[in-house]
Amino acid sequence: MLPTYDHYRGSGPTLVFLHYWGGSARTWQPVIERLPGRDAVAVDARGWGRSRELPGPYTLEQSAQDTAGVIAEAGLREYVLVGHSMGGKVAQLVAATRPAGLTGLVLVAPGPAEPPPVITAEYQQALSRAYDSVEGVAGARDHVLTATPLDDGLKAQVLADSRDSGPEARACWPLHGIAQDVTARTREIEVPVLVVAGEHDRVEPVDALRAHLVPYLHKVDLVVIPGSGHLIPLEAPDALARAISAFAAS
Repeated sequence: MLPTYDHYRGSGPTLVFLHYWGGSARTWQPVIERLPGRDAVAVDARGWGRSRELPGPYTLEQSAQDTAGVIAEAGLREYVLVGHSMGGKVAQLVAATRPAGLTGLVLVAPGPAEPPPVITAEYQQALSRAYDSVEGVAGARDHVLTATPLDDGLKAQVLADSRDSGPEARACWPLHGIAQDVTARTREIEVPVLVVAGEHDRVEPVDALRAHLVPYLHKVDLVVIPGSGHLIPLEAPDALARAISAFAAS
């Protein structure tokens, strides 16, 4: 079975949205609302949200296969992959296969191809426990993931989405995917790539993306969103929608 996804009908190329570790398809709603008339697909990753009950594995490779399956089922002929954080690393694996119909790649505060030195075993163990409690999620949301205040509705959404996963799915990214070196795969990407970074992102800092992702991409532009932290789709949806729209149009 494939993950659950939403298909918003409109003009193409279709934007295929992949969410961060702790997010869901609705993470992208503020951005999609700012792209009226655009054909878009937003996926709940395996093990998360409405796809919570799907069996594993919950690896990057399985998520890439799931994404390809959704694209095929939705009948997409021309599309741009838009991946945030964990979803950005999945998007790199999908794009590396050079699938028919893929015209571009937008990586939003993505997990870099090469794990930065900060990704130690100790860091991974600590991260794997970040969503174990409501208090832990709230602390991560307010002091690590964001640099600008979210409204109460989005705060509640982050809290709910981060907890709406099975333990295996929740552990797979911090204990495995985040440390996976995919540089050889990322070098295989041929389509143009836009990397979008948050100025104050403490999870995937601008300098880390410049050092551990950009060198492995052939056709790449880097845009920094002023003031934003890691949750760019929620913190700066206007700026992100403009960047995506301009890239897709080009």
